[in-house]
Amino acid sequence: MTNIAENIQSVKAKITAIRPGAELIAVSKNHDATKVREALVAGQYIFGENRVQEAAGKFPALREEFPNLKLHLIGPLQTNKVKDALELFDVIQTVDREKLARAFAKDLNENSRTKEFFIQVNIGEEPQKAGIAPQQTEEFFKFCTQDLKLNITGLMCIPPVDEQAFMYFALLKNITLKLPTPNLKLSMGMSSDYEEALEMGADYIRVGTAIFGERS
Repeated sequence: MTNIAENIQSVKAKITAIRPGAELIAVSKNHDATKVREALVAGQYIFGENRVQEAAGKFPALREEFPNLKLHLIGPLQTNKVKDALELFDVIQTVDREKLARAFAKDLNENSRTKEFFIQVNIGEEPQKAGIAPQQTEEFFKFCTQDLKLNITGLMCIPPVDEQAFMYFALLKNITLKLPTPNLKLSMGMSSDYEEALEMGADYIRVGTAIFGERS
């Protein structure tokens, strides 16, 4: 049986050893509210979900009990779900195209829960993955921040599965150095490679299986 509290403690110990101050996002997609609550009781307050509908079914009730809970959207979003996403998520990490960025700018208001956005970079330029191409990130960042006035606070990536993740994390780090806003956050690294991501400067790691076990 998966011991969620022990797993959280183990991952956080590695964060402390490699990159103190980095944050753990517990990826709770396909795990029920009971498991999320177990993680909350263990002191984990930041969670990542892939779908608006699934998150909406789990988190409003948990938020009443744990008001310091933070929720990140880490999966792709259709533009018809933008309003719902802005009401539900504190941070949206998957701004991956101009049409979506415009939809956020149109529907964002002072009552929106979302205060921060990350640009998703298709770091391996894989045709099946969403995201902005590395060489287009600077232009897209300026479009989002200057033209649309979105509060872009970081970049996110998912490296190719069957390649060395390390070099892709290094590439994402290098991209941030070319952008006009200093101290942008990096969201990179999952259960199989988060230690490498921390070594390359990750500010957020997104860990699911290593905390909750295999998804049903």
